[in-house]
Amino acid sequence: MNRTLYALCGADRSRPFSPHVWKTMLSLAHKGLDYDTRAVGFTEIPAIENGATALVPVLRDGDRLIRDSFDIALYLEKTYPDKPSLFGGEGGQAMARFIESWSQLTLHPALARIILMDIHDSLAPVDQAFFRTSREHRFGMSLEAVAQTGIEEQKTFAAKLEPLRTTLKRQPFIGGETPLFSDYVVFGPLQWARVVSPKRILEPGDPVRDWFERCLDLHDGAGRSVTAA
Repeated sequence: MNRTLYALCGADRSRPFSPHVWKTMLSLAHKGLDYDTRAVGFTEIPAIENGATALVPVLRDGDRLIRDSFDIALYLEKTYPDKPSLFGGEGGQAMARFIESWSQLTLHPALARIILMDIHDSLAPVDQAFFRTSREHRFGMSLEAVAQTGIEEQKTFAAKLEPLRTTLKRQPFIGGETPLFSDYVVFGPLQWARVVSPKRILEPGDPVRDWFERCLDLHDGAGRSVTAA
């Protein structure tokens, strides 16, 4: 095996938390591909592969270096066509693009506010300093002030999941009877919250929570390889 996934972690290097890294971790598991995980903190990302990226995930597969979780999924689909499909055809790939846009425009911003201080508190000191500076610049306010807005976000977060909830009342996965990359796209941010924060994001009895539990069990419980915060 000559496959390495660079994964963002906090002070505990055994706990990758990036939603985008988790999309890739489940994509690799879906394809049945072995890999080594290289844990990195925020301030170590610029040194990955001699400065090849500013973001994770990054996958090294032999002599190929692939960035971005969606591009990695496309690469895996093309390079390993004999393995289970991540998209189920061009229509599934187009659907995944839409799902990713919805997730990044709706779920990611809300969850970021809800779990922001939990992310900060999980980091090593050097990464805490970077995280505070970069996120306060991004939000235009202190982390503590952002966290206050997260209280209201948490109250309304369930409503943002209604399109997904309605779908999952009819089928076990976004991909239908079996999961596709679209499932991993939405699993990623919810796993992000599960790994770094003790806050309860999904209520018992919610079809989305039932789906999330099914996703955690996929691929011999790959999602459960990191315990909940």
